[in-house]
Amino acid sequence: MRIITGKYKGKTIKMPKGIRPTQNKVRKALFDILGDLEGLSFLELFAGSGAVGFEAVSLGVADLTLVEYNRDCLLAIKKNIESLKLKACSFYPKEAAEAIKTLFKEAKKFDIIFMDPPYYQNKIPRLRSGLAATSDYDSLAKKTLQTLTRYDILAPNGFIVVQHFKKDNLPDTLGDLILFKQSKYGDTLLSFYKKKAKD
Repeated sequence: MRIITGKYKGKTIKMPKGIRPTQNKVRKALFDILGDLEGLSFLELFAGSGAVGFEAVSLGVADLTLVEYNRDCLLAIKKNIESLKLKACSFYPKEAAEAIKTLFKEAKKFDIIFMDPPYYQNKIPRLRSGLAATSDYDSLAKKTLQTLTRYDILAPNGFIVVQHFKKDNLPDTLGDLILFKQSKYGDTLLSFYKKKAKD
């Protein structure tokens, strides 16, 4: 995979085996929608290879934070950081929920939070009277959004972008967050959240 735009255009990104990278067309669409990123802070949860975060830096993001727990992904990210010679890049080798809590304790705030959780291994059954209801599941994307509402690390005018499977039904509102835009690319949806306006 290569970076497709910006100052690192054409640079190769090392990809760990067994992950589903964000397709080029989806990456391009994401950054076309986000627009000018110059000087902003960017958090990528479930970073995989870090390709989306590195694309953001290529387009002017000043402060990149990557969160990833998988060992093969960790190795790929470290190699990519070294290859691109990135200095303004923080790295948290943790599960997403734990990293969000840590970032909250550190009083971090981000202008853009992007997450692309695993699509098909992310169904967590809710239990009712000890039995899992087969039609009642919460996706890992929704679980992570719930964590972000409890541990607020989004800047006041920032955005959360969730890349998820089209059949994952994310809520229109959740805590202080409101869904304001969705874009579909094949089986993939990009859902954009921001904070509700204060009364």
